[in-house]
Amino acid sequence: MKGRIENMEGLIKKANILIEALPYIRELYKKTIVIKYGGNAMINEQLKKSVMEDVTLLKFIGLNPIVVHGGGPDISAALKTYHIESNFINGLRVTDKQTMDIAQMVLVGKTNKEIVSLLNHEGGKAIGLCGLDGCLLKCNKLYTEVDGEQTDIGFVGKVAEVNTKVLDLLTNDEYIPVIAPVGVDDEGNSYNINADTVAAAVAEALKAEKLMYLTDVEGVKDNDGDVIFEMSTAQADEYINTGVITGGMIPKVLACKEAVLNGVNKVHIIDGRIQHSILLEIFTKNGIGTMITDRA
Repeated sequence: MKGRIENMEGLIKKANILIEALPYIRELYKKTIVIKYGGNAMINEQLKKSVMEDVTLLKFIGLNPIVVHGGGPDISAALKTYHIESNFINGLRVTDKQTMDIAQMVLVGKTNKEIVSLLNHEGGKAIGLCGLDGCLLKCNKLYTEVDGEQTDIGFVGKVAEVNTKVLDLLTNDEYIPVIAPVGVDDEGNSYNINADTVAAAVAEALKAEKLMYLTDVEGVKDNDGDVIFEMSTAQADEYINTGVITGGMIPKVLACKEAVLNGVNKVHIIDGRIQHSILLEIFTKNGIGTMITDRA
C-alpha cells in the first residue's frame, strides 16, 4: 500500500509539471519558434536525440518550430578529405567555387538530411530545405572589412529576402522545415551564409514569437559570472558599453537585439549542452538561459 501511495505521489508530480507548462502552451499555440541548432548539441548523440524530441513535441502540441542549422565542422572535415585548406577572415570562411560546391554538398546533402531523418524517426514530419528551394533565401554577396578596406571572401552571402510563403505553407500544415544556410543570388549562384544570421532573417521575416540560439554557453553573464536571465534591448546596449558583455558574445547579443527590433517578440540564448534545453526555456517559469525582449 505504501509503495502504491509513493507511486501515486510521483505521478501527481508529473501531472503538476504538465500543468505548469499549460499557460505557456496556450500562449504559444500556433506561434512560430525559430531554432538555430548548432554547437555541441549537433555532436553529442544524447543531446541530438534530446533536441529532436523537443522539436517534435513542440509541433505535436500545436507550435510551429522551424530549425536552422550550421555545419562548419562537417564542412572543414570534408575539405580536409579533399586536401583543401580552410581559411577564415573575421570569422568567415573564405569560399571559392570549389569550396562552395563542397559546402553545399555537405550542408544540404549530409547535415540537413541527417537532421530530417532524426526528426522523422521521433515521429515528426520534417522537410529539408536550403535557400535554393523555391528561392527561399535570396542573398547578396557579403564583403568583410580588413584594415579599413572591403575584402572579397568569395561565395559568402547575406540574406536579402526570405520567401515566407514556402515556410507558411509547410508550418501551417503538419511539417517541420529544416533549413540549411545556403542562399542564392539573382544569377542562380549559391552562397554560404552564417547560420546565426539566417535564423535571425527567417525569424524577422515571419515575425516569429521566439528565436532560440542553442549554444555552448549558459547564457549572457554579468560581472559576477551569474547568468542574466532577462534583458531589454536598451540594457543590452548598456551592458556592451560598460564592458559587462565582451568578446564573441557582443555580435551574438547585437544580432539578438536586431531581431527583436525587427519584429521578433523574444530571443533566447540557451545552453544546448543541457538535455531538453528548449523545453526548459520555453515551458518553465525561470527558464535556463538569457532572454532578450523590447521590454524596458
